[in-house]
Amino acid sequence: MDLLSSVSEIDVARSELEAEQAYVDHAHACLDATRRRIREFWERVAAGRDGTHAARFERDVLEHRVFQRLGQLELGGRSLCFGRIDLRTGGEGGDGAGEGDDGSETFYIGRIGVWDEDQAAVLCDWRAPVAEPFFRATGRQPLGLARRRRFVSRGSRLLGLDDEHFSPGVLDGDGSPTAVDPDSALRENPALQAVLEAPRTGRLGDVTATIQAEQDDVIRAPLPGVLIVQGGPGTGKTVVALHRAAYLIYTHRFPLAGQGVLVIGPNPVFLTYVEQILPSLGEAGVRLATLGDLLEDVPVSGHDSEPVARTKGDARMAAVVRRAVRTRQRALREPLVLDYGLRRLRLSTEASAAIVAGARRRARTHNGGRRFVVEAFFQSLATSVRRPVDAAELADALGETLEVRRALDWMWPQLTPAHLLHDLFGSRALLANAAAGVLDDAEIEGLYRPRRAHADDVVWTTDDVPLLDEARMLLGPRNPRGNAGRIRTYGHIVVDEAQDLSPMQLRMVGRRSLNGSLTLVGDIAQATSAWAHDSWDSLVDLVSPEAPPRFAELTIGYRVPQPIMSFAAACLPPELADLVPPRAARPGGEPPRIVRLPGTDPESGAGAVVAAVRRELPHVGAGNLAVICADEQVAELSGALAAAGMAHGTSARQALGMQVSVCSARTLKGLEVDAALVVEPARIAAESAAGMRLLYVALSRATQRLTVIAGEPLPRPLEEAATAVGG
Repeated sequence: MDLLSSVSEIDVARSELEAEQAYVDHAHACLDATRRRIREFWERVAAGRDGTHAARFERDVLEHRVFQRLGQLELGGRSLCFGRIDLRTGGEGGDGAGEGDDGSETFYIGRIGVWDEDQAAVLCDWRAPVAEPFFRATGRQPLGLARRRRFVSRGSRLLGLDDEHFSPGVLDGDGSPTAVDPDSALRENPALQAVLEAPRTGRLGDVTATIQAEQDDVIRAPLPGVLIVQGGPGTGKTVVALHRAAYLIYTHRFPLAGQGVLVIGPNPVFLTYVEQILPSLGEAGVRLATLGDLLEDVPVSGHDSEPVARTKGDARMAAVVRRAVRTRQRALREPLVLDYGLRRLRLSTEASAAIVAGARRRARTHNGGRRFVVEAFFQSLATSVRRPVDAAELADALGETLEVRRALDWMWPQLTPAHLLHDLFGSRALLANAAAGVLDDAEIEGLYRPRRAHADDVVWTTDDVPLLDEARMLLGPRNPRGNAGRIRTYGHIVVDEAQDLSPMQLRMVGRRSLNGSLTLVGDIAQATSAWAHDSWDSLVDLVSPEAPPRFAELTIGYRVPQPIMSFAAACLPPELADLVPPRAARPGGEPPRIVRLPGTDPESGAGAVVAAVRRELPHVGAGNLAVICADEQVAELSGALAAAGMAHGTSARQALGMQVSVCSARTLKGLEVDAALVVEPARIAAESAAGMRLLYVALSRATQRLTVIAGEPLPRPLEEAATAVGG
């Protein structure tokens, strides 16, 4: 009887899998039909290429929208359908509802919405309100669900089904729902566990189907105002940030489709890591950028030393840049005398000072004020003789002469941000003039650097970027009729790793916000820049001075196993004692391995790293491995791996694009790897004033295996943690 029962259960499971596969095939067929109808429509429109200019313009606009829509419908080999939810009778209905086996309403949840030829919904977009229970329902808060079925799939092929059955919600004594138990939700979610244990690559994987309740709360938070999201390593901050961008565009298509959404990441490696996520969600219009990318006309690379970076990030630099602009608006040092036919025209220093003062009152930007100076300049020359001449004729006749150009460029030069700062940083006199009473002598000297022959030859640092942007705002475009030099604004801005932003960087972000709608995502414990913040409170006044922001916290670490998380948490400094590390969703896993290097060890140093890489690769299989070290060691360790014939990427070249990478801890912020070899933790900790936080970052990147290689003594908190794990 037991054998017959088992056979029957297998048959039922097989039949349900076949039925769901048939539904998924139907959804793919409907999607293919939609693509086909769009292409056929475009072919009919494109056939008539002739017509009026207005008709051709309309076709160009239509072509853009057609191909934009086709891009939204492109899956790129990803799964279309995540699963289904069965709402209890009397639950919330709507488009896409079907009849469940028990009379409940059924909704299939997918990457994008899909309809059949009769415009009946086949799949509900994951961002639609009806899809919320798929991500947020738990045993204690079923949200009206009778069942949630997750699909385990590869592309369009279903590999398995994972069912969760719900009882009606349990209420506390006051009638409110009982608090969610995240651990039980994780234990009941094999699909999530499979994603967590899957090998990593150089790109962030597709995790939409496994978004959890606390993550979904943040993703679907209201649009207006500032939302600050705190989350430790592995809590899915980046996933939340990107999916929030996609959700907001879907929910607020008007006006965000026109206003735009900007996602700011910490470095180019990070952008490469996440660049596939938004297109896979059907939102290719979101701009991904670093702060340096927002200044498209200047090359940006590297960082300044920590003291200089702190000076450049200080809000006082706004006053320094403003003064630097003002010092380029000046009266003539000597009267200007010009011959014009038989007349001798004259512009006194007093008249030139009045011209500059008048232009300051009238101009909104420096470059915009040039035309006021030019007009007043020739008008003053034209009336400097007994028989005034025509100012316009005078401008045509003398406007390009060397004397006039020199005078105008002295009084009110047209400037680019690069020219302004190149002149400022290359002159101790200009620096002293602009920073007097604002910066101290050491800070001023730190800003000085010898001038190069041309400003266009300068490669600016990441820390220069907000200063260049401040200058751009004050200077304005050189051509008032062009777009070059104008600052674009966005309807919503999402910033990852926001805890590292300096006041000047925050000014730069705020300048691009059309209406103050921002999402700032980060982890105070991982603040490692020269402007590392000890709490979000220090950012609040800079980001949202008028209205208090909303706060949210991600408390569950889905990526880092508990043994590795506990080991890394030992690095948190005392000032962050109130910051609770995330609770690991994976309580098991291998403890960290400590490799000590005695001075007589033949494999000490770089040789030990090469040997450790060879040992670890069989364990990671198809996954990836990162050698994480101090900045000063990247070249040395990369050279050792190259000499050993081991292909690898580096922080500046193909980082995480190959199975083995050598990276600094800063480069890997926000990223994850299967195995990490952290080399000489003491050197990493010594790199900056926030060195222990940087070490915390390095030790919390691994999802499977962590090895620490040390020839130098470990920092004391880490030594105690290493002793606890037997290292």
